[in-house]
Amino acid sequence: MKKGTFGIIITAIFLLAIIGVTANLEPILATLGVYQEEEEQDTGVINLLGDQSANVENLAGEGTSTSGSGETIHLRDKDLLYKKDNGVVTMYLTVSTGSVSEGTNHTWDEVNTYSAYDYREWGVDRYKVDGLLQVGTEAGIAPGSLGYARTVPNATVQVRGQTSSRYAQKNYKIRLKDNAGSWNGQTTIALNKHESDGLRFRNKMGFDLLSGVDELLSLRTTFVHLYVNDLTDGTDDGFEDYGLYTQVEQLNKKALRAHGLDRNGNLYKVNFFEFLRYEDSIKMSTDPTYDLADFETYIEVKGDDDHSKLIAMLDDVNDASISLDELIAKHFDQENLTYWLAFNILTGNIDTQSRNCYLYSPKNRDTWYFLCWDNDAFFSKDEDVTLGRTDYGGWERGVSNYWGNMLFRRCLKSESFRRDLDAAINDLRSYMSKEKLSGMVEEYESVVLPYLYSEPDKEFAPMTREQYDSVAEKLPDLVDYYYENYQESLQAPMPFYIGTPQIKGAKTYYTWDASYDFQQDDILYKAVVARDLEFKDVVASYEGYWTSFTGNVLEPGQYYFRVYAEDEEGHETPGFDYYIAENYSKVHGVLCIYVDSNGKIDIYEGEE
Repeated sequence: MKKGTFGIIITAIFLLAIIGVTANLEPILATLGVYQEEEEQDTGVINLLGDQSANVENLAGEGTSTSGSGETIHLRDKDLLYKKDNGVVTMYLTVSTGSVSEGTNHTWDEVNTYSAYDYREWGVDRYKVDGLLQVGTEAGIAPGSLGYARTVPNATVQVRGQTSSRYAQKNYKIRLKDNAGSWNGQTTIALNKHESDGLRFRNKMGFDLLSGVDELLSLRTTFVHLYVNDLTDGTDDGFEDYGLYTQVEQLNKKALRAHGLDRNGNLYKVNFFEFLRYEDSIKMSTDPTYDLADFETYIEVKGDDDHSKLIAMLDDVNDASISLDELIAKHFDQENLTYWLAFNILTGNIDTQSRNCYLYSPKNRDTWYFLCWDNDAFFSKDEDVTLGRTDYGGWERGVSNYWGNMLFRRCLKSESFRRDLDAAINDLRSYMSKEKLSGMVEEYESVVLPYLYSEPDKEFAPMTREQYDSVAEKLPDLVDYYYENYQESLQAPMPFYIGTPQIKGAKTYYTWDASYDFQQDDILYKAVVARDLEFKDVVASYEGYWTSFTGNVLEPGQYYFRVYAEDEEGHETPGFDYYIAENYSKVHGVLCIYVDSNGKIDIYEGEE
């Protein structure tokens, strides 16, 4: 399963034999994903920090082409894009106030003050500034490097991310201007601080692991030490140390081409997408009622805006008369589906039920592929325990984590699909051995720790050094932990949605959807209504095989309604619904309900 390079070498020799060694190699290198900066060459390093200079070598990446088998085309990444190097790249960013026409007429302080939620409330684009990005080492900028000897802006800079935009340490999106060159073949550079990741290497580790999985696509990622010189306040105080970041390649048309995929195909970033039809929002772009903003609340358009293929796929996913075999053969690659699920299950990357991935389909094929995105929460169990985080639990493990997704619910009901998933699970479990993970953790620690517990990052480190060492040491054991969760989830009933109770006459009516059990066990439901979250002050209860019951009319006030499903072997699963308690932890299988003086019942979910 691990990737090799023999086929790549043969392919390269074959290409050179056809083209001839005397031909201009620049177009070939571009096709293979090797990009050279169009910068003026010189012999000396420009030192921006006043330290000793040295010559710096600029190494380019390489890539392979995709491969296919029979009627189903499996995605295959370009091995040579990935350099087995966890060194740190130094980036120097000089920010300045730009023009109204480009939307860069703001200060650096303004850019760093407001969150994505502020901009959404105001209905305006995120504030940007002009930037001069220069890439080098701690010694300075080498000839031929991006931004060498340049004095005028070559980029725009803004804060990136949603929840993370509220953090003290921001993530940045640096977009190089037209004709300003590129870095590693990329013109959009995302720098992620990962403030909520106590280890500060999870996202990089995720993509590094993916680069060794034939069946899935990875992305290039690099540790970056960032310096910023703020000129927007009218002074020039030199470069300020912003600490360590992780750069992750942005999935866009340029990235598709670099990885040997179809840059003219469909590419969507999944925001909240459970593969329902969403008829009111998911429409053709030519539809007079089409609203891009509404469309992108579910799924962002990153490629071709012809949505006909997406709509046809969703129609079939939601058509029960179409068998799963027919559905997958027409619209998906089962290898891609099972390995994508297996990787996220075995790494505990649970925030992928309905988001944090991309969907890609080549222009002239009907097949859709899942592409991984955002691994900064994987392998986080011990850190969550250490920091008292209880966000995840209940059904958010193994296969039950994906039961709310219409596509995966249909897949998981198939015994043959579950067999293929189990094979992928065991394959990846063997690949992600304790020895392999231990070596990776040790290498990342040697890079991260000198930055994390030094200024400016140590103030925002969520764990003490002792806690860090303990969590990092336990990480290689987590594959076994998540594998046990996976096995247990196959034995337990699947989660279900709880309905909002209704008062009619002198009765209160309680309902919920039916659960599902892979072993076809009878399912017993346990429902309790109480005035307290500990369920000590009980006002109504039910235990039985029906998915509803009636109780006395509820007086005005606040109540908690909890439902669990239990199979014949005693395995329990709560409903999908949850309440956010005062300590910001999730209480699974619980609705918090309010009854007003008119007998109307509303749901309160708590504060995220």
